[in-house]
Amino acid sequence: MSAPAPAAAGFSASIFDMDGLLIDSEILWHEAELEILGDLGVPLSRDACRGTKGMFVGEVTEYWFAQYPWAGPSPSEVAVTIVDRVIALLLSKGELKPGAEYAIGLCEERGLRLAVASSSQYRLIDTALEHFGLRHHFALVHSAEDEQWGKPHPAVFLTAAAKLGAAPRRCLVWEDAPAGVLAAKAASMACIAVPEHGEEHRPAFALADVVLGSLLDMDEERFDALSADAARTT
Repeated sequence: MSAPAPAAAGFSASIFDMDGLLIDSEILWHEAELEILGDLGVPLSRDACRGTKGMFVGEVTEYWFAQYPWAGPSPSEVAVTIVDRVIALLLSKGELKPGAEYAIGLCEERGLRLAVASSSQYRLIDTALEHFGLRHHFALVHSAEDEQWGKPHPAVFLTAAAKLGAAPRRCLVWEDAPAGVLAAKAASMACIAVPEHGEEHRPAFALADVVLGSLLDMDEERFDALSADAARTT
């Protein structure tokens, strides 16, 4: 196998979200939240779940507790239960998103350093990456668990870039959530957005540099054009 090409002039690192971008996990989160928060009396719907997409799970439970206070477990305890349930669902029926390995390969072929920067807890990230055989692709895994604020605050991406030794303007972010796109652009990073079906209308996606219907739509010509654009601004 030949060695990867030198890092493209425009990008030195590529940062991937995980939930909904690499892993088809949105439906798993919805199932867990509807089940667990519903049992606590929160009148959730799938559309309401989409409204908190990209937020750290502790922020999600605090958000719903503020609107529909429940008796019993604290929001932080409920967050643990939700993550436990998502992990179980992922191991039993989780799937990769179409093009996940293809997108990773595009970046590796260009010599970019790869990271996962996710709002999920480390235990879920690690379980998912190991389960799908993806962990070896990434030089770094970073969770908003270590940050004071989750997305749309840019902290999770800025910390990942710093740990990779990459300037923010030389980082390419891959995201599926509006909050993630906002975080990437607030970090002064290029962003490829892959909205879930039905969410393309969300205003945040207009800020992305490229919006795709699937990771498989990111061909080499478009990737290199985006890299060339980044080179002109760094």
